[in-house]
Amino acid sequence: MPLVVPDLVRTALADALALLLPVACAGCDAPDTGLCTECLSLLRPAPRSRRIDGETVWSGLAFDGVPARVLRALKTDGRTGLARRLAPALGAGVRRAAGGEPVLVVPVPTSAEAFRRRGYRVPDLIARRAGLETAPLLTVARRTADQRGLDRDARRSNVAGAFTVRGVPRNGCRVVIVDDVVTTGATLVEAARVLRGAGVEVVGCAAVAATPLRDTGR
Repeated sequence: MPLVVPDLVRTALADALALLLPVACAGCDAPDTGLCTECLSLLRPAPRSRRIDGETVWSGLAFDGVPARVLRALKTDGRTGLARRLAPALGAGVRRAAGGEPVLVVPVPTSAEAFRRRGYRVPDLIARRAGLETAPLLTVARRTADQRGLDRDARRSNVAGAFTVRGVPRNGCRVVIVDDVVTTGATLVEAARVLRGAGVEVVGCAAVAATPLRDTGR
């Protein structure tokens, strides 16, 4: 039987290993630092919103330059320690989406393939580092194609029916759906549709970063 390592233990081991190995700045490749002071300053949240198919989606950063490089390092290079640096951006977006009221945060679920590849769920990890109260109310209902390279309509069709609700929070609870990066917003809109269909009060959506409107990558 394969050994199952809990998410928190896996993440802690990855963070510890990162301290022992030579590193370069995730934002500019400066040596001997995980993130230099200048690049860290470029992760300072600047919340902005976008209306997508009736949903208000808040993001803390623009997915460009240093923020994009740092997010990619977290997602593709296993540099989990960077989640703490990205957490303020997500926290800022959630606070705007929540309007200052208490909320539960519902991360967009990660596919089984992505979890096996990384060993952690990116939206969940950043949300925990932000000190947000998460509720895993959504689960993947079916496999979808890679969203990269798809236009808005193709993305909407790709994620239709992709999620199902596996639990309902306590009565009167308000939720904000979160993801790491938003482009067309098709994933967040579908997640909101499914949750509302189960009677959950969705007050908004938030992401660490949003791509410029001209972009098509997730």
